[in-house]
Amino acid sequence: MTNFNQKDFTSQQGNKYIFQHPGVRMVSKINDASKNKHGVVLEERLSEEMLKHVIVEPKKRIDDFKDYTEYSEVINAAYSFISGQDGGSDDDQQAGSGEEG
Repeated sequence: MTNFNQKDFTSQQGNKYIFQHPGVRMVSKINDASKNKHGVVLEERLSEEMLKHVIVEPKKRIDDFKDYTEYSEVINAAYSFISGQDGGSDDDQQAGSGEEG
């Protein structure tokens, strides 16, 4: 068993994903790698980092998404998960978050 938290996520289109928290240091690196030299977050870079380090199943690339709406929803949910902004309200959240209620 790993030390990393995982979360099941189902998109509005009904597709299932598994997110895995890569650890605090990696979240920091993802944030750094996702910004340009002016500190502005770049969507494509952030998406690539989420797909590489956080969305563990199914493994996808940006070009694998057929629908921008789902792509955006999944990337944003993955980022909310690793940054602690996801309040635990998703229907498939695994037990252990302590925030449900």
